[in-house]
Amino acid sequence: MSDLTKTPRRRGAHAQNGTDQSAAPVPAVDPRLLVREQGLKGYWTEFTRKVRGGELGSLPVFIGLIVIAVVFQSQNANFLSASSVANIAVYSSGLGIMAVGIVFVLILGEIDLSVGSIAGVGAAVWAVLSVTNGLNDWLAVLISVVVGLSLGLLHGFFFAKVGVPAFVVTLAGFLGWSGLQIWLMGKEGSINTPTGSVVESLTGYYFEDKAAAYGLAVAAVLLYAASLLLDVKRRRAAGLAARPTSEILLRTGVVAVLCLAVAYVLNEPAGARGLPLALVLFLAVLLVADFVARRTTFGRQVFAVGGSAEAARRAGINVDRIRITVFGLSGLLAAFGGLFVASLSGGATKSLGGGNTLMLVIAAAVIGGTSLFGGRGKVWSALLGMIVIQSIQQGLNMLGMASEIQYMITGAVLLAAVVIDSISRRTQKDAGRA
Repeated sequence: MSDLTKTPRRRGAHAQNGTDQSAAPVPAVDPRLLVREQGLKGYWTEFTRKVRGGELGSLPVFIGLIVIAVVFQSQNANFLSASSVANIAVYSSGLGIMAVGIVFVLILGEIDLSVGSIAGVGAAVWAVLSVTNGLNDWLAVLISVVVGLSLGLLHGFFFAKVGVPAFVVTLAGFLGWSGLQIWLMGKEGSINTPTGSVVESLTGYYFEDKAAAYGLAVAAVLLYAASLLLDVKRRRAAGLAARPTSEILLRTGVVAVLCLAVAYVLNEPAGARGLPLALVLFLAVLLVADFVARRTTFGRQVFAVGGSAEAARRAGINVDRIRITVFGLSGLLAAFGGLFVASLSGGATKSLGGGNTLMLVIAAAVIGGTSLFGGRGKVWSALLGMIVIQSIQQGLNMLGMASEIQYMITGAVLLAAVVIDSISRRTQKDAGRA
């Protein structure tokens, strides 16, 4: 009995001494955000911490782009000319849109080998319906995109519901849809794109008014600044540390310089044609996909499934639905990108989407920073990676290099990106941040 009476007295003594364990805990503050208040020294401290921890982000890509620009500009003064920049933007659009779908698939921790074949089927469906049979051009485009969506959903069904590995399902799709593409084209080897058609305009139309390029640049800067301010508002409302105003101004300023510089190059120099429609559509796809990936429940669930499918299932996420939807999205964007490829090549052919199309699309996503191991990546990887690839090809073409040299250099860049990703993951694991 004496022991039972001692316990309450001890608790009361602790309460009087101010050590009551039921007292409200002190809110934890993230030291990685506090260093930003130390000015440039704080930013450097945070940067070195991330590098040591393997959190490289898009740093290797930006360094690579700077090196590419310096090397090719030193060899050919026209590399950064208006026509060259416009070519890089236009030729990046179709494959870049296809790469956006691959980014989602890679985040899921899977692979899609059928995007090239679906792109060919999409272009063939449009050409047969619109050019051969005279169907309304817009309706033919819509049907071709829906066909791509359907083929992607079919892959997702066999993968998620039947249990066939994604590699096998999409490899079968790669072969099967190539046959379907040839069958749709019939005896004709190609169907040319009519002048003035919707598909021809995808890569052939330019906004010649200078206000278009500058207006898009200003709109992009304002949208970026608004997203930063909205993020700060959300974090402060949740009682979390947020970026200081100085950092927001610095980030917005850097983006403004880049956007306005591109607009100037597209508009002002002699021979400039203005803002290409293909670039506008590519950026629109990127913005929508980025919003879906970062700001919607579906996007967060894709990352969760890519990180650990079993953990996501136990958390109540419908893993099968996420997988089917992601492969459907990949098929939709593959068909849409195929229309851009048809526009660039002058029409739909039996070989459209073949060759190195698949490898370039996957390489763009990986080079841009999306992990092959799932659970990590950004939609903007498609843009960065495709710019790297097209810049290399554009520079080598201007130097008169053979195509085999381009393949070897692109392969080396892809291998370097995967090596960096592997080392980064290992470093993060050793640092306890994986």
